[in-house]
Amino acid sequence: MPSKTPPELVRRIVRVRWRRRLGPVQIAGELGLAPSTVHAVLVRCGINRLSRIDRITGEPIRRYEHDHPGALIHVDVTKFGRIPDGGGHRFLGRAQGTRNRHAMLGVNRNAAHQPRLGIGYLHTVVDDHSRVAYVEMHSDERSDTAIGVLRRAVAWFQDLGVTVERVLSDNGACYRSYAWRDACDDLRIRHKRTRPYRPQTNGKIERFHRTLADGWAYARLYSSETERRDALPGWIHFYNHHRRHSAINGTPISRLNNLPGHHI
Repeated sequence: MPSKTPPELVRRIVRVRWRRRLGPVQIAGELGLAPSTVHAVLVRCGINRLSRIDRITGEPIRRYEHDHPGALIHVDVTKFGRIPDGGGHRFLGRAQGTRNRHAMLGVNRNAAHQPRLGIGYLHTVVDDHSRVAYVEMHSDERSDTAIGVLRRAVAWFQDLGVTVERVLSDNGACYRSYAWRDACDDLRIRHKRTRPYRPQTNGKIERFHRTLADGWAYARLYSSETERRDALPGWIHFYNHHRRHSAINGTPISRLNNLPGHHI
């Protein structure tokens, strides 16, 4: 393989990779090159893995991390369907899960209208630098609820020796309200919003939601919604204090242990 690939050939390789998401072997076949040459170019350009390419724009994903706790916190709301008494369909199957829901609601399984058990709204806050998480469950995602969560989260971080400077949210209604804006001003926090239809910008909290679903919400059979809710605080403690985070090579709380003038 030559030591340097001509710039025009590099551009052709990258263009095919971005536009069609082909692998090194397929690109090499189209351009008449050795797969090793194509792979070397993709590595040098930082796009050798498709997970590093934005699915919408085709641009390489640029990951960032603020340099100290509190520089930026991510906020969002994720939703989970409530579990009927006796367990839900994920572990018991659709038929048994439906029977449990009907029994809990006291409705006929053949009724034209099949009511739902409702949704639980988890308001989540994640520190960008440490990945330390704060979570509250509520029955809605109104702006006053989101503001209450923000105020309590800021106070909780303050108890850990962390001063929150900025908050990043999506463009949900609760985060576009004047009340949210005023609350951020009152807390002396700068509010930033993600670009529309670009959840990647808030990727850290999106990833936390997947971890939350796998580690808590759907980790095992819960006999009721109350049982699952009761398990949430313990799981959050485990996540913050005992679960090693691959991106920081340690537990989230470990990045707060050596703050100036503060020891846990």
